[in-house]
Amino acid sequence: MNFALILFVLLVVTALIAAADRLYFAKRRGTEEKEPWWIEYPKSFLPVILIVFLLRSFVVEPFRIPSGSMIPTLLVGDFILVNKFTYGIRLPIVNRKIAELNEPQRGDVMVFRYPEDPAVDYIKRVIGVPGDTVAYVDKRLVINGKGMELKPDGEYLHKRATYAKQYIETINGHRHRILVEDDAPAAVPLAKQFPFREKCTYNNQGFACTVPPGHYFMMGDNRDNSADSRVWGFVPDENIVGKAFFIWFNFSEPSRFGSFQ
Repeated sequence: MNFALILFVLLVVTALIAAADRLYFAKRRGTEEKEPWWIEYPKSFLPVILIVFLLRSFVVEPFRIPSGSMIPTLLVGDFILVNKFTYGIRLPIVNRKIAELNEPQRGDVMVFRYPEDPAVDYIKRVIGVPGDTVAYVDKRLVINGKGMELKPDGEYLHKRATYAKQYIETINGHRHRILVEDDAPAAVPLAKQFPFREKCTYNNQGFACTVPPGHYFMMGDNRDNSADSRVWGFVPDENIVGKAFFIWFNFSEPSRFGSFQ
C-alpha cells in the first residue's frame, strides 16, 4: 500500500473542498447557516493531513520490521523511525532528490525500495558504496581488500529454539552484531540476474562484487537468513527512503525502546 500516495490524494481533495467553499459555497450560504458536513469535515481534517504529509515526506517516517533478516540488531515486530532527510531532500511520491545533503555510509542501516518491486520497502545495512569491491569469502566480509574486524560475542538463541554464533563486526567505525550459522553454506544460493550482474563473481566460498556508480550493496545482519544484494543485486540511489535510527515500540518486547547501531 502506497501510504504516501493516499495521503497526497486526501490532501488534494480536502484542499480543493476548502478552496471551493471559500471561493463559492461560503458566499451562497447565509451568515447563520451551518456548514454542511461534507465541507466541515474536510476543512477540519486538512491541517492534520497536511502536517502528517509534510512530516512523513520530509522529516521522519515510521516503519515496521517484517522479517528476521536484521536480527540481532532489529527484531520482527520492531517499530522504527526513519530519517527522511539524512541522505538528501526528495520529492514525495516520485522520490526524486532535489537537494543533496549526506550520502549513505558503510555501516548505516537504510530503508529503501526493493529494486525488483519498488512498492515494497526493505531494510538492510549498507556494506558497499559506489566504487567499493565487496567480498564475502567463507563468511568473512572483505571490503576493498581489507577484512572487517570480527570478534566472537557468544551465541544467539532464536525463538525457533536454534542457536547461531554471534559476532561483533566493525565497518567504517560502526560496531554492530551479526549472526552466522556454521551449518549454512558459504556459497550464495539462487543468485538472480540483475542489472550490473557482470560486476559480480560467485563460487563455493562466497562472492565478490564491484559496486557501480550511483548504487549501494546491502546485506542483512542475520547473514545466513537474509535475501539481499548477494541475491537480487545493487540498490540504486533513487530507491533510497532514509536512514533508520530509532526503535520506538515492539508489542512483544516493550523494553526495546531506544536507538540501535
